Amino acid sequence: METGLNAYIKQQFGLDQDVDIRTVSPLTLAYIGDGIYELVVRSVMVARTNTRAGLLHRQTSQLVKAEAQSKMMDILLPELSPEEESVYRRGRNAKSSTMAKNASINDYRRATGFEALMGYLYLTDQTERLMELVKLAVDTYKPGEGKYAEAHNRHSTKKNHVETHQQPDTVQVDEEM
Repeated sequence: METGLNAYIKQQFGLDQDVDIRTVSPLTLAYIGDGIYELVVRSVMVARTNTRAGLLHRQTSQLVKAEAQSKMMDILLPELSPEEESVYRRGRNAKSSTMAKNASINDYRRATGFEALMGYLYLTDQTERLMELVKLAVDTYKPGEGKYAEAHNRHSTKKNHVETHQQPDTVQVDEEM
């Protein structure tokens, strides 16, 4: 088994290393999976583009919302092992007392399954597998039409306009950044 961030945290805080993952509720897996997935996406966004926090938040939100996670499961399901698929199904079928503000019940449940899978991989220190699945999902999923697509297109168009009209020895600052 790999040694990942979870094992390191447990070691630093002197926590029990021998928790039976099968006894962890699927909603608890989704709880930690939501956090770790968002951390990975935020890390990717910061590394890909040095821009304003507000734009980073909008870009990140497009990848962490329930609708996106639900669609990512269409990409990931054929790639899952039987054990991973079982964890996903447990999370998807878990009865939650809460509901996402802007998601259908189907998207919300599939997103809960997605997050449970992320939490399971994190808690079992399968960091490489977690990254492999997140990379596949993030690199393959393309947000649909909407505010993000429009803002992203405006930003790209403005940036390209600035770059094509830039003088050789001058530096221009893009207001979006």
